[in-house]
Amino acid sequence: MKKNVKVCPITAKHIKVALVGQPNVGKSMLINSISNAHLHVGNFTGVTVEKSEVLFDYKDYHFTVVDLPGTYALSDYSIEERVTTQYLLSEDYDLIINVVDSTNLEKNLQLTSELMSVGKKMVVALNMSDEAKKESIEIDNKYMSALLGFPCVKVSAATKEGIRELIEAIIEEYENETMEHKLIFGEAVEEEISIIAEYLAKHKYEDENSYRNIAINLLKNNKKTYAKLHDDPIWTELQPILIEASKHVELHHDTDDIKEAFACEYAAFNRGVVAEVLKQSREIEKKTITDKIDSILIHQTFGIPIFLFFMWALFQLTFEIGSIPMDWIDAFFSWFGSTVGATIQNDDIRSLVVDGVISGVGAVVLFVPNIAILFVGIALLESTGYMSRVAFLLDGFFHKFGLHGQSFIPLVTGFGCSIPAYMSARILKNDRDRLLTLFIIGFMSCGARLPVYVLFAGAFFSESMAGNVLFAIYITGAMLGLFAAKILKLTAFKGIDEPFVMEMPKYRLPSLKLIWHTVVTKTLMYLKKAGTFIAAASMLIWFLSNYPHNLDLKEKYGAKIENAQTQDEKQNIENELLEAHLEQSYLGQIGKFSEPVFAPLGFDWKMSVALQTGLAAKEVVVSTLGVLYALGKDVDEENSSLKEIISKNIPLPSAVAFIVVVMIYLPCLAASVVFTREAGGIKYFFYLLAFTSIAAYSLAFLAFNITSMLYS
Repeated sequence: MKKNVKVCPITAKHIKVALVGQPNVGKSMLINSISNAHLHVGNFTGVTVEKSEVLFDYKDYHFTVVDLPGTYALSDYSIEERVTTQYLLSEDYDLIINVVDSTNLEKNLQLTSELMSVGKKMVVALNMSDEAKKESIEIDNKYMSALLGFPCVKVSAATKEGIRELIEAIIEEYENETMEHKLIFGEAVEEEISIIAEYLAKHKYEDENSYRNIAINLLKNNKKTYAKLHDDPIWTELQPILIEASKHVELHHDTDDIKEAFACEYAAFNRGVVAEVLKQSREIEKKTITDKIDSILIHQTFGIPIFLFFMWALFQLTFEIGSIPMDWIDAFFSWFGSTVGATIQNDDIRSLVVDGVISGVGAVVLFVPNIAILFVGIALLESTGYMSRVAFLLDGFFHKFGLHGQSFIPLVTGFGCSIPAYMSARILKNDRDRLLTLFIIGFMSCGARLPVYVLFAGAFFSESMAGNVLFAIYITGAMLGLFAAKILKLTAFKGIDEPFVMEMPKYRLPSLKLIWHTVVTKTLMYLKKAGTFIAAASMLIWFLSNYPHNLDLKEKYGAKIENAQTQDEKQNIENELLEAHLEQSYLGQIGKFSEPVFAPLGFDWKMSVALQTGLAAKEVVVSTLGVLYALGKDVDEENSSLKEIISKNIPLPSAVAFIVVVMIYLPCLAASVVFTREAGGIKYFFYLLAFTSIAAYSLAFLAFNITSMLYS
């Protein structure tokens, strides 16, 4: 891309400004308020529309201000709108002054948000601030400047208040080398903007405009941008991408008109800005349906309990309904493994295919119903416009821990599965906020950790207490995550909070077509990204736990099995063989080698091995413990024998420390790969590994010693 070049470089410190605003916002009066101004009046080329130019000097700077005709939007519906739009998109000037009526902020911001995609530096003049004050309207212009990424100055053309501050802001913005407008769209639009921008960057397309602005203009069907790219060789590949992008955006807005979709996007952005920066003490006489619903759902007192109830209901549905097809899927893969295994003669190959590949893929597919139900629930809450409001509701609480309000969406998703949670962190556009959220997601216990919690809660507590213990584990993990976020914010991610607007769309009925598209797309993404890695990890664990072969061990136990008198005796001997074989395998050797490291936590080599297999998939921890304690590999968290053996062989302090490690340490291999991709590089994986390992070990050490003191 070309660097943004100043207009009129021959004349020293000459600033050419385009004055833009909706009709009746006081542009002309604002110009007249600038003292010693020289007004030049003419017509724009080829039309009868009046063209006003103001020339004036301030300090060492020479200003030319072009007063453009008032327009509600960048369109060509009228001659005035066409003139303004063509000038802004085609002519040379340095900066835009957008004049806004402070008493009608949301309506005026419709043009402001469109101007942000023009690709020019900008200053907003919040005109009629004196009238706003009379109407008890208070606008936090400093916070608004931080939200939008450019100066917003309170002025009054009538009283000449703020005129000097406005000119100073123009000079400061003109001299500023960087330009970062913070125009944020919904997730679907942002996703397509990223795809188009990445394509342009990949092909090193040169233009004075940013790739992001080009992508926005292409999505909006801007004729000039299309005409410019149409003759470029990259157009052949770019056109199908744009067609799919338009379909995706239109689907999310349930419309066939891309202009209508973007109008909704701008309106949602504007409502977000207004909700953040505007306070009005007087009561609004007539409330809309959205206002009435908001008065309940994002009520200061009842809002959070209502949200927690919705999430509780969603998780109840996720696990209650999801458990039904899970049993069918589990039965299918058991049958499929037995059927395929019966056709393979070689023991090693059969074990690899059945225990490695089929079991690994089955472990992924098993959780698809839960993932799909969770996605349906979240898509329903998002498509109705509720999720954005909860983010706004929780923003203040989350900021105390260094997180953004929108962080709660990926964090809540993390209770289901870390993989979609990492992917949903894309809604956070600020890199610092997004990375911080990515590092904390692992503290939200995913569904794969639930079997481990159920096993240990059942082993050490009565059935009446086990549910409370599970609840305490989940709440403790979430609280630890918040405190970890605060620590990271004060150290690795320290810096001034960079606010951005949270979208505030209107409430609407959910689109079944949109929900279907969202659920299918994200579920297939889960299968594609997770399935391959867990299958590979399962094969690796299979290899480490099955090799090297010990023929002497096999012959010794083979003779015992042949001499067994009963089926139960035979099964017990086979389980002992599995335990002995695993102990001398590569995996057992790793466990023995790492045992001294975990000794301060009260772990033996069996617990160490179980934790290490859990790096591939947390579901594997329970089955590994089953093998290690000679009960076979087909046990689950409900197995009474395993619970009994664990309660006898593992002291309570060690069990508590084990749960703390499982709660905090590195997520499964599939989730770690997705984290690495979303974070932006392999270095972040090693940061996560170090952070989670240190946190898990330190907290487990404290838990072990505190429990030991209480237990003794």
